[in-house]
Amino acid sequence: MPNPKAFHKPEEDQISLVDLQANYLSHKQEFDEAVAACVNKSDFIGGEDHAAFAVEFANWCGGGAVALVGNGTDALTLALIEVLGQGDGSGEVITVSNTFIGTTEAITGAGYRPVFVDIDPDTCLMNIDLARAAVNERSRAIVPVHLYGQMVPMDQVMDLASMRGLAVIEDAAQAHGATWQGKKPGALGDAACFSFYPGKNLGAWGDGGAVFTRDKDLAMRISMRANHGRLDKYHHALEGVNSRLDGIQAAVLRVKLRYIDEWNRARREISFWYKELLTGQDDIQLPVTATDAESVYHLYVVQVENRDIVCKKMHDKGIGGGIHYPVPLHLQSAYAGLGYRSGDFPQTEAVMSRVLSLPVFPEMRRDQVERVARTLIESVKK
Repeated sequence: MPNPKAFHKPEEDQISLVDLQANYLSHKQEFDEAVAACVNKSDFIGGEDHAAFAVEFANWCGGGAVALVGNGTDALTLALIEVLGQGDGSGEVITVSNTFIGTTEAITGAGYRPVFVDIDPDTCLMNIDLARAAVNERSRAIVPVHLYGQMVPMDQVMDLASMRGLAVIEDAAQAHGATWQGKKPGALGDAACFSFYPGKNLGAWGDGGAVFTRDKDLAMRISMRANHGRLDKYHHALEGVNSRLDGIQAAVLRVKLRYIDEWNRARREISFWYKELLTGQDDIQLPVTATDAESVYHLYVVQVENRDIVCKKMHDKGIGGGIHYPVPLHLQSAYAGLGYRSGDFPQTEAVMSRVLSLPVFPEMRRDQVERVARTLIESVKK
């Protein structure tokens, strides 16, 4: 039987980027009971936990409706298809290049061409002025990416979308609980799409995703499309896909949803510790949170020169840093056909060569943060 104190590791042990075992052990009995109940009911597809989590997550997001799907990429794809219609490749969707490929896979999967714009070098989020300049007669939507736990300035996004008749589908895969001017993802846009990948602030024990929207009819259509376009068993209104959140994942997520606000507060406290310990280090650029934003610090991302060398030094000393993301999408061979070149987005390219994600997870202790900060300071020294 696992030792419930196992996540209290001595200093010489590895400090991982995220500690999923510590998260499990922190509420082990509740997780085990929830999974056992689901198994006993054989609610493997659909079922009580699935239905209950959809309602509970919608309420937590601010009130509306939720379509539960198989993963975050499908959430974006299905939301784009239902809001815009299936594209033929001629329409364009504006987004950023410093994101996981799932963002753009969803755009192309829905039949649209991704159009990249550069970022604010401090927040690493979409530059709205550049997004405005990218709009043309082929533009159909904006996909703002709420990166690292901080939301894009949604008032500005919505002003632009309203002026130019664009849909807004928010990529909120890293922003469970984040706010902009007090509003969570999906409060202003047509829909907000979430991933429940295990390492997320609200993570399942496998893949999972959701679309939150204030439009209940939209949520119903996405749910139907995600379940083979099914009206009822063996009757189908359209040809959909197989993208369902299974019952066990829903059971786990229901437990985690009870604690997500507490965990986000812990992440903010950890970010405060990092700021306290790293302020004044000229070789380390700390993350910037906009005045109107409340970040949930899915990642704590600093910027340093010689990032790859620094990251290796930290790994060698037992610190599990990460890079989100090492190569921007416009320079990936997967998107060579879009015609972008090195230098097209100078802020994105500069930031992506410098970003380094430090360990952050709700169970992290002050002494662990101190060790990470101390190791980082030592590692950036020439």
